[in-house]
Amino acid sequence: MSRRGMVIIGLIALVAALSVASLIVGRTPLPLGDMLAHPQDPLWAILLQLRLPRTVLAVLIGAGLGLSGAALQGFTRNPLADPGVLGVSASAALGAVLTLWLPLAIPLLQPLAAMVGALAGVGLLLALSGGASSMTVFLLAGVVLNTIAGAGVALALSLAPTPWAVNGIIDWLMGSLADRSPQDLLFAGPFILAGLVLLALTGRALDALTLGEAGAASLGIDLSRTRVLLAAGTALAVGAGVAVAGVIGFAGLVTPHLLRHLVGARPSGLLWPSALGGAAVVLAGDLAVRIIPSTAEVRLGVAMACLGGPFFLFLLLSLRRRLG
Repeated sequence: MSRRGMVIIGLIALVAALSVASLIVGRTPLPLGDMLAHPQDPLWAILLQLRLPRTVLAVLIGAGLGLSGAALQGFTRNPLADPGVLGVSASAALGAVLTLWLPLAIPLLQPLAAMVGALAGVGLLLALSGGASSMTVFLLAGVVLNTIAGAGVALALSLAPTPWAVNGIIDWLMGSLADRSPQDLLFAGPFILAGLVLLALTGRALDALTLGEAGAASLGIDLSRTRVLLAAGTALAVGAGVAVAGVIGFAGLVTPHLLRHLVGARPSGLLWPSALGGAAVVLAGDLAVRIIPSTAEVRLGVAMACLGGPFFLFLLLSLRRRLG
């Protein structure tokens, strides 16, 4: 078996173990053995209505972030590309937040608005960078997008008409999987899965792009189609996740770097391991916020930022030494 195959099997086992722990661990521990012997136990309601949707959403959202991060890094040949760092998550949050202003009770309005926001963010990011492979240009484009989206969210927060709207906006900014329901899973799950499929289809093009755009075109790669797949896949995977859980950053940045040394630098070979790794990272983060002793549960987005910020700084310093 290849090294990549062994890594994938290990990641599947890790995700499975973390998923079981996610079902059991919490402020109310669930003894699965006793529950299986008593099908009428009221704890089954906690498991099926709260823990199971939360766990599956953590897996799907983490997979979406990890896969989109690996795809963005492969497409731009830029190791700092990530939906959160480059403002795509903030754009999705802006789309979701704006729906709080609309007096419409449409169940799918919020996730659709988040995906539209993410799609607009990816499109604007690619337009601002001009398709350049320059790390500086692409990062500056991400800073511009993050600033625009952040300003939009701040404006919506300052003009919020009700305290309920203010609390809803803050929820999106901080990110959390607490109290997510089966309905949230049913809304977001199909969109995230569709985004994963679209991003996976870019593998061959991402490999060819290691030769540059001219080299990829000479191999018959349709770069316009690749951009559309990347934009649509990222919008679906990231936008739907933001719609139900808010902004959860850095999983898409950290995961490909942790796995690149294990599975190799070939972009297509990194996609599915990054999806599994992203699921493991978000599951682990969600478990951590549940077991941290505190009066209120720490927000997942805050915890991921505390972990990802120092990693991002370390990565930036490493790249500076390498380029210098």
